[in-house]
Amino acid sequence: MFTNPDIGEICNLLREVKTIAVVGLSPLPRRPSYRIARALQGAGYRIVPVRPLVSEILGEKAFPILEDVTESVDLVHVFRPARFVDAIVDACLDKGFNRLWMQEGIVNEPAAQRASANGIKVVMDRCIWRDRNGPCSPLLSNMA
Repeated sequence: MFTNPDIGEICNLLREVKTIAVVGLSPLPRRPSYRIARALQGAGYRIVPVRPLVSEILGEKAFPILEDVTESVDLVHVFRPARFVDAIVDACLDKGFNRLWMQEGIVNEPAAQRASANGIKVVMDRCIWRDRNGPCSPLLSNMA
């Protein structure tokens, strides 16, 4: 059974990360993926949008699929339904991306276990913004 890292490890991960590929980032400001990515950007993280059919989101070049990302990425943040996570794990393994965060509400235990077994640090079914501004806030207050 998959278990998330403890909150101390999650806070360390958020402190180490500088560039976040956001898979499923919507160009629509009303969508949670857009609002969270914009907030992360405002907190000092660089966002790499992964979304087909758009060229740019939040002032950053967008890539149609994770396999096309040419940037160095510290964390892959997923805003796609759980059924797509297996392919995202495959892409992470192919690209050598070693941190994966599935946003709150996204649960794929087999994919999380496979990613972990292959050396990827996985956080599943948690809100990155809530963790960043909740329990991890004291450690990250000097980032922005």
